[in-house]
Amino acid sequence: MGLERIQKILAKAGIASRRQAEQMILEGRVMVNGQIIRQLGFKADVFRDHIKVDGKRLLKPEPPMTYLLHKPRGYVSTVRDPAGRPTVIDLLKGVKWRVYPLGRLDFDAEGLLLLTNDGDLAYTLSHPKFSIPRTYWVKVEGFPDPLSLNRLKKGIKLEDGEAKALSIRVLRQTEKHSWAEIVVGEGRNHLVKRMFLAIGHPVLKLKRIGFGPIRLGNLPIGQYRPLREEELEKLKKMIEERKKVGTSRPMKIEGRNKSHRGDSRNDYRD
Repeated sequence: MGLERIQKILAKAGIASRRQAEQMILEGRVMVNGQIIRQLGFKADVFRDHIKVDGKRLLKPEPPMTYLLHKPRGYVSTVRDPAGRPTVIDLLKGVKWRVYPLGRLDFDAEGLLLLTNDGDLAYTLSHPKFSIPRTYWVKVEGFPDPLSLNRLKKGIKLEDGEAKALSIRVLRQTEKHSWAEIVVGEGRNHLVKRMFLAIGHPVLKLKRIGFGPIRLGNLPIGQYRPLREEELEKLKKMIEERKKVGTSRPMKIEGRNKSHRGDSRNDYRD
């Protein structure tokens, strides 16, 4: 997290609003490493420095953690389920941080799911205005023709508004089914299923293999790992790009037009 202004640290800790925290500093109620701080621009590291407010030690927050989980079918993407079904949190054995699913995957879907305790990251990656691309492998009934696939790229009307594929291509076909790869820029409820149903090809299997620049790779089903530092940097870089350009132009999807090394081709099976 590094150095931050002391009033921001107090505000994020829920001690007071930013303005109230500034007043507390001016009144000499805040100490850092045994010294009273009256300078509003003073910076501290919440994980390294000893911070007191009115003589009481400021508890260190949980460090920001983000995990990549290969969600199996048959799990709900919530912290708890009133119906008693297994949740993705049940799979995070050994994780001591309180993390929350970033977006959702359907109960009968599988694949990449991010879980984090970083509120800023969760907000940015989940908000529709940033149009973060999600990549799926989809098994559907029948054989979607080019005209139908083009309808999905141009935009198709659903009951809750228009939906559009950022890209779509057929991967393979069998006697009765097709596997396709589709990229969408939002996470509306059952979006991919409803899009294919609208063109007459119900979804039989759904697997998310990418979220922005993050790829599922060969992570086994039901297993998880922390995001690597380089992956977090890619996410942050993507977020900054999206904030600059907005959603007026399509986002470059890393790895497009290349083989998906690390994504098992055996996963689009019958």
